[in-house]
Amino acid sequence: MDVAELGDLLPGLFRTLDLVGVFLNAVLGGTIARQRRFDLVGFAILAIVSALGGGMLRDTLLQAGPPVALTDPLYLVTALVGALVAFVVRFEGRWWNRMYLVGDALVLGCWAATGTTKALAAGLGALPAVLLGVTTAVGGGMIRDVVVGQVPTIFGGNTLYATSAVFASLTALALDDAGFESLGMLAAIVVGSGLSILARWRRWTLPDADAVRFRPRRGRHEGHGERDQHREHDQHREHGEHGRHEEHPPG
Repeated sequence: MDVAELGDLLPGLFRTLDLVGVFLNAVLGGTIARQRRFDLVGFAILAIVSALGGGMLRDTLLQAGPPVALTDPLYLVTALVGALVAFVVRFEGRWWNRMYLVGDALVLGCWAATGTTKALAAGLGALPAVLLGVTTAVGGGMIRDVVVGQVPTIFGGNTLYATSAVFASLTALALDDAGFESLGMLAAIVVGSGLSILARWRRWTLPDADAVRFRPRRGRHEGHGERDQHREHDQHREHGEHGRHEEHPPG
């Protein structure tokens, strides 16, 4: 297979990954709807928001016409199929967690690269492109969490996810700037998914504000002075207690 044939196959591969991501995130939205004991309408709404929210938010911010999720019926149909599957089948257990972990990690890099390249094609700069890449990857999950009344999980306490999307977007940005858009998409998928899976395996998290403290370094003389003060205070307290014991002997 030469480079030209590979270039013809890549758009189909990216679209397939895109739709796989829509289905997986729709199923995830359905599993959350089951936990909240929602009805079928709740399943459908959470599935659509979870699967299509990031892309719709990206396309709305770009103002480049209607969102793809509305112009391409396959996206909306895939999301509704995912909701129906989650409504009928209870997804749980180790096999589901592993399958979702790998699939979601692959889609993370794909969506981050898609958002980045679309922003660049619209004439935006590097920083807005990375921002829209991350928004595409994690926006749906954020909206879903807000809809069910909880703090978005990407805000902390979890393994690296938005950070993986940032590195995927930066990879796509660098290779797109060098003229390798398709290669950038592939590299972004590898970087984003690899970092996400590795972070889950190694349990890597970002530190919160309380874990990062900047304390001034104390001088040597200052430290000795404080220790001398503590020693004198202990001696005075010991003598005082000894005197009290002598004044009031037992018995």
